[in-house]
Formats: sequence, C-alpha cells, structure tokens
Amino acid sequence: MKKLNVLLFVLAVIAMSGCSVISGIFKAGAAVGIIAVLVVIGIIIWIISMFRGR
Repeated sequence: MKKLNVLLFVLAVIAMSGCSVISGIFKAGAAVGIIAVLVVIGIIIWIISMFRGR
C-alpha cells in the first residue's frame, strides 16, 4: 500500500510540472500572437499610407 501511495504522489508531481510547462507555452504563444497581430496591422497601415501619399 505504501508503494502505491508513493507512486500516486510521484505521478501527481509529474502531472503538475507538465501543466506548468504547458501553461508557459500557451502564455508565450499568446504574447507572440498579439505581437504578430500588431505587426500585421502596422504593415497594413503603412501600405495604406503609401497609397494615400501619392
């Protein structure tokens, strides 16, 4: 029974660390996505301003 408790504890610790790694990946992905959207909007505004300048 004691080995079962230790095994469950180890599995819980591994699962918790995996969740924190995945949440870090999603946070980085969200930040990169926001930056990409801002860059695309900036490029669109720049292209529109080039055509309006002529």
